[in-house]
Amino acid sequence: MIREADRLNHVQEYYFSTKLREVRAMVAQGHPVINMGIGSPDLAPAPEVLQMLQEATSHAGAHQYQSYQGLPELRQTIAAFYENKFGVHLEADTEVLPLMGSKEGIMHISMAFLNPGDRVLIPNPGYPTYASVTRLVGAEPLFYELTEAGGWFPDLDALEASGLDGVKLMWVSYPHMPTGACATREQLAALVSFARRNNILLVNDNPYSFVLSREPLSILGAAGAGGHVLELNSLSKTFNMAGWRVGMVLGAAPLIASVLKVKSNMDSGMFYGIQKGAIAALKSGPKWFEKLDEVYRNRRKAVFALADLLGCSYDPGAVGMFVWARLPEGSADAETYIDALLREKHIFIAPGTIFGSAGAGYVRFSLCVPEEKIREAIRRLTVDKPAQKPEQNTEA
Repeated sequence: MIREADRLNHVQEYYFSTKLREVRAMVAQGHPVINMGIGSPDLAPAPEVLQMLQEATSHAGAHQYQSYQGLPELRQTIAAFYENKFGVHLEADTEVLPLMGSKEGIMHISMAFLNPGDRVLIPNPGYPTYASVTRLVGAEPLFYELTEAGGWFPDLDALEASGLDGVKLMWVSYPHMPTGACATREQLAALVSFARRNNILLVNDNPYSFVLSREPLSILGAAGAGGHVLELNSLSKTFNMAGWRVGMVLGAAPLIASVLKVKSNMDSGMFYGIQKGAIAALKSGPKWFEKLDEVYRNRRKAVFALADLLGCSYDPGAVGMFVWARLPEGSADAETYIDALLREKHIFIAPGTIFGSAGAGYVRFSLCVPEEKIREAIRRLTVDKPAQKPEQNTEA
């Protein structure tokens, strides 16, 4: 056998990649599993988006390689979207770079700016890919803990006091994944000031700002963001286009040029039809966002009822397509708890620990499940024979 690269010694296969194999195996065996673990939108894009995709496939040149920077019209539409929704002005030609999903951008940004041994500030809890990619490029993750008591926002004074030698980059995600916590304008401005004082590249991962959010914000709107801040965004959640793989990175022209150096060596452009569909999506009017929120609002209400049945506590004001909930006092650890729920009730939710050690004692429910399925999960907990109480954790 060929020996794998040493860089893989420090990363594992993504949790959902392995866990969903187990869930699919249970379904294949005839078990009616309700999957509330992953945030993969089950709703369709708008009809005009699908129509545009279909029409675009017959355009001349549609099936050829496309520009590494995307269609000029796509960049212009992204810039107009940011101007309209966030009040942020961007130069379409130099400050906007379409991506094949924002997850790709995490790798591209890391490859563009990190050298082996550089240190990277990563939220705990947070998106696991930040740490995995940091390790893959030979940099060192430096986790900063977020707490419920602190509103899931970093203690910037404590971070500075702890010493930031060698820190090159900081990942944040507001609205926060997995908790759904929002940052205020003042907090975003504080993050930008922190990054500038310490000469750190700050990257905000912002795909949830239009799901149940009262005031969508971009960190690029904070004073002083130019030159020290990048923002990732995506059409996956806002427009139900997760499988299309359309994202974007935005920021000062020199930063975007560095990312493009990496990207242009990694792919050969996004399919023309997908770009045209993305343009149609980004031009959606307010009715699209209202309709989406109505669906998720109803689902969230049902998930709150489910969480109540399980004795969990949660923040009813959190946004995004998840409900982050604290397990009842005295419960088993999160992974044991969710495994028992999967085995006994065929309901799958995500354990908080996959997002970091600060996720211990929490679980995450996805709203990417039809409301009737959530009601079915409630029925299983209220009508069926009660599940055996998960084994208690007796360790000190």
